[in-house]
Amino acid sequence: MADHGQASFWTQANALLRKNLTYQRKHIWTNVRLVLVPLFLCLLLLSIQLLLEAVMNKVLDMAKCGSKDAPNGDYCPIPNPPLLPPMLHIPEPESRAVKAGLFPYSDLPDLSCRKTKTCPVTMLLTGNNQSLGKALSGTMFGGSFAVNTSDLLPSLADNVLGTTLGAGMDSFRDPGITSGLPIYSIQPQCNANSTWPLSLGKTRTEVKCVQGLCLWRNSSAEINKEIFKGSWRGTPERMTNEIAAAYDLLSTDGKNLDVNIWYNATYYSGGPQNKPLVRVPRLISLVSNAYLKFLKGPGTKILFEFVKEVPKNSTKSNSDIASLFGPLFFTWVVLLLFPVIVTSLVYEKQERLRIIMKMHGLGDGPYWLISYAYFLTISVLYILSLVSFGSVIGLNYFRLNSYSVQFVFYFIYLNLQIAIAFLVSTMFSKVKTVTEKWIIVLELFPGFSLFRGLHEFAQAAFHGNGVKWGDLSESGMDKVFYIMLVEWFVTLTVAYFVDQVLTSGKSPCLFTKKSTTSLPDPSVESQSSDNVLIDMEKADVTHEAETNQREKVELMRIEGSTGHAIVCDNLKKVYPGRDGNPPKIAVRGMYLDVPSGECFGMLGPNGAGKTSFINMMTGLLKPTSGTALVQGWDICKDMNKVYTSMGVCPQHDLLWETLTGREHLLFYGRLKNIKGPALKQAVEESLKSVSLFDGGVADKPAGKYSGGMKRRLSVAISFIGNPKVVYMDEPSTGLDPASRKNLWTVIQRAKQDTAIILTTHSMEEAEFLCDRLGIFVDGGLQCIGNPRELKGRYGGSYVFTMTTSSEHEEIVERLVQNISPNAKKVYHLSGTQKFEIPKQEVMISDLFLMVESAKSKFTVFAWGLADTTLEDVFFKVATSAQASLS
Repeated sequence: MADHGQASFWTQANALLRKNLTYQRKHIWTNVRLVLVPLFLCLLLLSIQLLLEAVMNKVLDMAKCGSKDAPNGDYCPIPNPPLLPPMLHIPEPESRAVKAGLFPYSDLPDLSCRKTKTCPVTMLLTGNNQSLGKALSGTMFGGSFAVNTSDLLPSLADNVLGTTLGAGMDSFRDPGITSGLPIYSIQPQCNANSTWPLSLGKTRTEVKCVQGLCLWRNSSAEINKEIFKGSWRGTPERMTNEIAAAYDLLSTDGKNLDVNIWYNATYYSGGPQNKPLVRVPRLISLVSNAYLKFLKGPGTKILFEFVKEVPKNSTKSNSDIASLFGPLFFTWVVLLLFPVIVTSLVYEKQERLRIIMKMHGLGDGPYWLISYAYFLTISVLYILSLVSFGSVIGLNYFRLNSYSVQFVFYFIYLNLQIAIAFLVSTMFSKVKTVTEKWIIVLELFPGFSLFRGLHEFAQAAFHGNGVKWGDLSESGMDKVFYIMLVEWFVTLTVAYFVDQVLTSGKSPCLFTKKSTTSLPDPSVESQSSDNVLIDMEKADVTHEAETNQREKVELMRIEGSTGHAIVCDNLKKVYPGRDGNPPKIAVRGMYLDVPSGECFGMLGPNGAGKTSFINMMTGLLKPTSGTALVQGWDICKDMNKVYTSMGVCPQHDLLWETLTGREHLLFYGRLKNIKGPALKQAVEESLKSVSLFDGGVADKPAGKYSGGMKRRLSVAISFIGNPKVVYMDEPSTGLDPASRKNLWTVIQRAKQDTAIILTTHSMEEAEFLCDRLGIFVDGGLQCIGNPRELKGRYGGSYVFTMTTSSEHEEIVERLVQNISPNAKKVYHLSGTQKFEIPKQEVMISDLFLMVESAKSKFTVFAWGLADTTLEDVFFKVATSAQASLS
């Protein structure tokens, strides 16, 4: 196959786009359901609105505005709110402050007043000028109760009125007046049973006299302590002892009124947030009026006549529930996209699809561009559906606000949300973690900018105006736009940076660290190595018998590596120690060269370090020290360039379950810059080479392939586009014997212009495919050579086996020792013995003569003679290496 060169940015983007479109076409109904979600949610909101409107209309129909059953102004218009006399809040008679228990003040009234319900209403004063305070307290309350029924409000203003009831939810009515309970006239002294009838509109009640008592305290801290203790509710000895109010006159003098007021807001219906200040104006009026009398004499007064709420329209005139609940509801609706995006990104990471695409030449730029554009397209369609459906069914939330303002707002936010999704996806490695744990928390935390914008849309729609471009500055929406744009840019930049550090394995200083093309000094690297090939000084590498492997690699680094696709120079990987364990050396300074056209096999027991070596060569791990050149590119600096000439067949098949075998090869073929008819031809040849072309297999989803078919597809993917270097991790795992032999033929044919590094546990596969073998033990290559050379060097023995009766075992052993004094018995069980006999000590004819001699003396049940196998060589090298290192 011809070399098509490196695929351009747009060629890679086109390949990924086509793959994504194919993938999404197979999931079209999932996307349709996602886009239709806003329709169902808008219909749900509309149903709720219609239901609530029906309930509200039924209530209003039962109580017409203006009738006696009207709901007290909650729904009806109030163009002229009533004038309400200002009143103080005073404690219940049984709760007023007395001298008892924790309250030993001598100026408080005796506890006995509670039995007669005549306890005074106590107010406390403090400040820097006690004489001034006492002067003010003497004129704080009015005289005897008197009103002019023809001019009621001004005459009521001359009296200090109090109530034990808190204010209502609004000031269109006052429970202290409308309840019919007594109103209190607070006076310096009261005569016994002083009561007066009073008519306020349709309400008839009575006014009772209650003494107002102003007491001096030495400091505000003392007052604070007394009020705090007075709120205790418990035993009779620790009863409630409530103070009506308190004043701190601070630095008040004849030229300056400086005052702080304590007031109790806990009695208001629904908590202190509901009209807490309705009763406070009278407290201000009392001290102001007393101060004015102190300055100007008793004939001067401030008349506080009434309080009045502002007029209001009928609530029924606008029952737009969608606009009222829109910010919270639609925040949740838009955020439904967030877990979809994050899950999709994490899935590619979990299944290692992102890294396998990268290994076959897909750059970060095309990946980010196409993925971002796809998520943005889905998000825009989702929002367009939301706004369209909401407008069609008549929700003012969408119809009244300018569509262009809404589009710009949503578009900016969607970009911000996608950027955040990319950033968040770097924190997860498994979809299950995202969907079951963290995504719930993320959904419950709506974006503040989104909520603020939706709130402005809702408020404008509720009041019947809607948001237009000219309203942005006044409503603050312009700041929301600016904030989201800045957040989007910053988040996307950070997400890309984190992705490069965590996923690509680059340095955290990738934006500041100046790149360099200089390579490490081989002499320095060689001095830092702590391991060379075992017996390297003895030239134990048969293929390089005349020269030291290290010296050869270093010479290649100095003179250039022409003709060698892979050159490893003191490549080392050390995992840091954890939990008190020492550091683990996975690869011990490897020196290796693999020329083009050679298949190099790596054999070794599990845990030897083969996977760590492959992961460094494919960019999954950064070397601790040393480096490797692939086609002249340094894996520590130019991994993205290495990917363009590399193919990978991983140990586990990394495939999209819904894409067919043909679609997989089309995608990876485009990444290798194959186009037009050449692409179609290359895909068909690849499918035929791995027996996936006939019978419609090529067009079946990979999820329906058997394990062997998936394996063959992974091999085909690794060779598509004629890569210069291919890494194959146990490629024939799971294949039947016929498929395995067919696959070996494919690999042999493909390696003509390709350097292949292959790991396997099959000695038959290694012997059939590999031009050279390296046995890898405890992080280092123990030997290198072709299978015949290794068997000749490490397998210089015949394996002789003989089975006799137990009483003849010693005779057999003596016969073997006679012809080979260095023979070694390696197996013995119930008359069966196995010996390793050095080849240089015997001739095969001698062994046959020995067997004939034995048969003439006793019965020989079975015997055999075998040459050393590659498996024997592997076992011998591995065990001897492990023993020497232990």
